[in-house]
Amino acid sequence: MSGSNPTWRDSVSSSSSSSYTEIILVRHGETDWNALGKLQGQLDVDLNEVGRQQAVAVAERLSTEPHVSAVYSSDLKRAYETAEIIAAKCGGLKVIRDPTLRERHLGYLEGHVYSELNRLKPEAYRAFISAKSDQEIPGGGESIDQLYQRCTSSLQRIAEKHRGERVIVVSHGGVIRSLYRRAAPKGRSGGKVHNTSVGIIRLAEGDVLSVQLWNDISHLKQLGFLKSGFGGDMTSG
Repeated sequence: MSGSNPTWRDSVSSSSSSSYTEIILVRHGETDWNALGKLQGQLDVDLNEVGRQQAVAVAERLSTEPHVSAVYSSDLKRAYETAEIIAAKCGGLKVIRDPTLRERHLGYLEGHVYSELNRLKPEAYRAFISAKSDQEIPGGGESIDQLYQRCTSSLQRIAEKHRGERVIVVSHGGVIRSLYRRAAPKGRSGGKVHNTSVGIIRLAEGDVLSVQLWNDISHLKQLGFLKSGFGGDMTSG
């Protein structure tokens, strides 16, 4: 599902059926903590300069796509700033902040470099890498199941509000991977979600979801940092 798809821009038109919603999912741009390998979780970290360049690049790309009705974003700064840059290029739409689109809460692991977690926070680290989807992380961290329930409910609510429309949602690696799991056949993993990558999920009536495009970063080719940044995979945060 990765890579550019020349037909996706036409999949929702002004005269389209009201039977489905198309959600364009964008991960936020890079932060200094991404570059350092630090887990952010729900700590509020700004974009760095690379992240702002990435946001401009994805905004330019999305500005050519027709019929964007709304832009939603996590209320964390790294996502919200990315969303504002996109919205300014898409007709000056107002960004709708939605805290249910926040990254997974990672408890005591937030603010620590991933490579040091086992030494500094062994109990929380074991919970983080546990195969049990209902395993919460000490320090108020969410389980995979809790994250999944939160973000899939949010996506369903947005889809129902914008039936027959195309909507941009700017969020985080953990959230976007959970949404892929909901839409993909047999709950497959979507792999690493790169900073400002574009994915598209279509939600049809009857709670039918399908993945139209995934983890596309073709807009970053000219910038020279296609795969920079930490997170967006099993280390997401």
